[in-house]
Amino acid sequence: MTSLAGVEPDGFFEAEAYARGFRCVAGIDEAGRGPLAGPVVAAAVVLPRKKTFPGLKDSKCLSPVRRERLFIQILNSARGVSVGYANAAEIDAFGILPATRNAMQRAVHGLSFQADCLLTDAVNLPDLNIVQRIIVKGDSLSHSIAAASVVAKVTRDRTMSKLHDQYPQYNFHVHKGYGTAEHLRLLNQFGPCEVHRKCFRPIANMSSQRFTLSTR
Repeated sequence: MTSLAGVEPDGFFEAEAYARGFRCVAGIDEAGRGPLAGPVVAAAVVLPRKKTFPGLKDSKCLSPVRRERLFIQILNSARGVSVGYANAAEIDAFGILPATRNAMQRAVHGLSFQADCLLTDAVNLPDLNIVQRIIVKGDSLSHSIAAASVVAKVTRDRTMSKLHDQYPQYNFHVHKGYGTAEHLRLLNQFGPCEVHRKCFRPIANMSSQRFTLSTR
C-alpha cells in the first residue's frame, strides 16, 4: 500500500460536496489525542471554493515554521475558522474518543454560520445533525481537513507553551505533553499536575504504584 505521508491533498472531496448542492463544507480535525498532558484541540475550517495553499499537508508532515505560516494564511483566507477544546479532566471523565468528539462538535458549533456538510478525519460525530463524509487519512486527502489539522496543531502547541508558564517544571513548551523520555523523567520527579491525563498510562500506573506503596 502506498503511504500518504507528505502528500499534498487536493480539493476532490470539497468539489464533490459542492457539486451535490451543499453550500458550506467544513473540514474537521484534531490535535493532541496521544499526549499525556494538556487538552485535545479540534478545528473546523471552511475554505473558499477552489482555494489552495501551496505546501499544505497533514500538520504532522510540516515543520513548526511552515505550520505557523500556513496557520496565518488560513486565518486570513478562510470563510470560517473555529476551535474547540476538551481538557484533561474531561478526557479522564469520558475517555479520549468521546472527549475528542466533544471538542470537534464545539468547533463546529463555534463557526459563525451553519455548515451543511462536514469532512472529518476518520471520526464520526453522531450528535450533530449535519451530513458527514468520514475520510480515512483525511488530513492527507482533503484541503479543508488539512487546514483544520494545521489550525488545531498550532493552537494546541501555543496552548502548551502557555501551560509551561503555569507549570515550568515539566517543560511543556518543548515536548507539548507527549510521552518523551524527558517528560517521563520530570513526571517521575515531580508527579502529575492537574493538566495531566490521569487515565493515561504511565500516569495511571504511576498513581496505582504510589497508592500501593502508601497502603503497605
